[in-house]
Amino acid sequence: MSFTYDAVGATREYGFCPPGFHPLYVRTRIGEGEEVFRRAAEAVMTWEMHRALGVGIDASSDRAAPGVDVTVILAGVIKAPCRVVWTVEEYRRVGWAYGTLSGHPECGEEAFVVERTGDGTVWLTVNAFSRGAKWYARAGGPATRGLQHAYARRCGVVLRRLCGESD
Repeated sequence: MSFTYDAVGATREYGFCPPGFHPLYVRTRIGEGEEVFRRAAEAVMTWEMHRALGVGIDASSDRAAPGVDVTVILAGVIKAPCRVVWTVEEYRRVGWAYGTLSGHPECGEEAFVVERTGDGTVWLTVNAFSRGAKWYARAGGPATRGLQHAYARRCGVVLRRLCGESD
């Protein structure tokens, strides 16, 4: 299967949104310190954060890596096939992005990146661009985008909980 959009890998650049797509950028404070960073990074790279959200994950690997196919299953009914397009594993920055494949209700790309700033604060950034691909995603319009923002915010809440940090 091939990607359903042209700007593959574009979520590496925060703020970039191809014409005709809707941007999403949500940054959530997860906690502080090296241990929180390592725990958050591992939860993001191994799909643990996504599974803890209550979505099904069917991945061709236990860890995110370029070329890994992932199907996100929402409410046990909606299947959203994706492929990891890039990963980053640096001293203070770890994460990945996946792009939509044929059959996904949306068209676009979404990145999940954990960063540790110079003062030790750990952040999760969800950066994406998308547009409806299936009729029901297009018909949902602003409501669909609202659900995407809520999902991105929930990622931060769940990751903070997984790292033992309180709200």
